[in-house]
Amino acid sequence: MSVSYPNLRMRRTRASQWSRALHRENILTPADLIWPLFVTSGAGVEEPIATLPGVSRWSVDGIAQRAQEAAAMGIPCVALFPNTPADRRSDDGAEALNPDNLMCQAIKAIRDACGSDIGILTDVALDPYTSHGQDGLVDDGGYVVNDDTVAVLVDQALNQAEAGADIIAPSDMMDGRVRAIRMALEMNGHPNVQIMSYAAKYASAFYGPFRDAVGSRGLLKGDKKTYQMDPANGDEALREVALDIAEGADSVMVKPGLPYLDIVRRVKERFEVPVFAYQVSGEYAMIEAAVAAGAGDRDALVLETLLAFKRAGCSGVLSYHAFHAARLLGG
Repeated sequence: MSVSYPNLRMRRTRASQWSRALHRENILTPADLIWPLFVTSGAGVEEPIATLPGVSRWSVDGIAQRAQEAAAMGIPCVALFPNTPADRRSDDGAEALNPDNLMCQAIKAIRDACGSDIGILTDVALDPYTSHGQDGLVDDGGYVVNDDTVAVLVDQALNQAEAGADIIAPSDMMDGRVRAIRMALEMNGHPNVQIMSYAAKYASAFYGPFRDAVGSRGLLKGDKKTYQMDPANGDEALREVALDIAEGADSVMVKPGLPYLDIVRRVKERFEVPVFAYQVSGEYAMIEAAVAAGAGDRDALVLETLLAFKRAGCSGVLSYHAFHAARLLGG
């Protein structure tokens, strides 16, 4: 059917607010958001992160309070990342297996404070715990070894599940880790713990402020290009996602966010599974820099970028702006 002007005026449905709301194809709500939080040691501690203006590291008690605030705003899940003290970092990342590490303390504190009112997503990778800043174990030549790393990641995932994590999110990009973690969860009494796989995680220039937040930037030796994906590749992302789904991932993630919306759309259309995106630290920092320079309005920029993820096919978004966005959305 061919319709042309003036029988069809595309502006008719845009002429009033009620009509724009009626015809809106995608809606953003606080339930679409996951709020990443950084855990640090001590009590009553808030440490602002210079490269992430408006974002802080919180001690465990503060993390529990932030989780309560998130639940009250209608945010369904928080994501935890520890800033492990230097004296607890080692080449083998053994602190990741400590049942009293910062991650496990924070999980338990949130559970005590919030009960089941909010989900807890936990990062599985060794970079917050290693003295060399890599996501896994390193051989004498500096190469991150796969299978030995996976064995440690399994124990790390079980440690977090035992503490009360709801979603295990392996961000390491080792081959085969989703299957190994899924089997371990099943065999150790955690069949309902979800896996949200960082299935398409790119070796991106947008991660710098995050590495400041978890204290690994100054430690990182080399780069992560032997395991994180080449930004030039799209078809490869579909292969990665297919493998993780087959291995037992309940949902998959694309990271970073806005520069990879084409990957989000392709994954959603190909696999019809829950797809999440991580609006990473560099993306957050760019918005804040634009606001500081007077180049844009924070509220409008935040909501427009988050809506772009929904339009591309995301079930939800991890964003450092999550709490601010939830407030704007009436949470």
